[in-house]
Amino acid sequence: MNNLVSIIMPCYNNEATIGKAVESVQRQTYIEWELLITDDGSIDGSVELIERLASSDKRIKFFSLQKNGGAGVARNNSIKNAVGRYIAFLDADDSWDPEKLDCQITFMKENGVALTYSAYQKIKGGDLAGVVMPPEKITYKELIYSNVIGCLTAVYDSHLLGKRYMPIIRKRQDMGLWLDILKDIEVARATPGVLGYYNCDSGMTKNKLSVLGYQWRFYRDVVELGVVRSLWVFCVYAFRGCRKSMV
Repeated sequence: MNNLVSIIMPCYNNEATIGKAVESVQRQTYIEWELLITDDGSIDGSVELIERLASSDKRIKFFSLQKNGGAGVARNNSIKNAVGRYIAFLDADDSWDPEKLDCQITFMKENGVALTYSAYQKIKGGDLAGVVMPPEKITYKELIYSNVIGCLTAVYDSHLLGKRYMPIIRKRQDMGLWLDILKDIEVARATPGVLGYYNCDSGMTKNKLSVLGYQWRFYRDVVELGVVRSLWVFCVYAFRGCRKSMV
């Protein structure tokens, strides 16, 4: 049986952080993994650093895109080239607990779960901040109001679901993927424990308020909700997002 985990990592100008992210993968107690890094047109020293990392560890597979297409495009390129049963996600500025994959894959096997996630620790300025605690389970109708699945914690089983890709949009690609999966399964479930470390100092995190307009277009154009339904869901999403940012 294929127990390989394919770890999907996009990179764009992450020279300062990707080394720590990769190290957290290499420190996993679960040893059956491959790491697929797709660089999305970086202009810093990311490419050279990734090439050195890949040359010293054959489990690391490196791909480079000539034109910047966004994190969703980079992730999809890695998913396309993945050969593992389990598809996991880790951005180049985040990191994992050493037992993350062990805990999660065991949980998925024992419970027959196709999509899982976990709690994660927020990091601000290099210091520990609040812990984001997701619900024990989530349905499509619940997730649409708030993306409680941290991308750095998510794993899906491609044997049960087939390969699933992110929508080709600049933001909220992960939410689009989780919703697509949840159309076909009853629930996604949380693996117990705090298994990831989320860097709150990235540009995307600091500019969350500026993407509310994009969230509206996400509901209208990607999820294809009507105007009235979109307005209600958007208002609930914005309220929950503000409350979550205070954690």
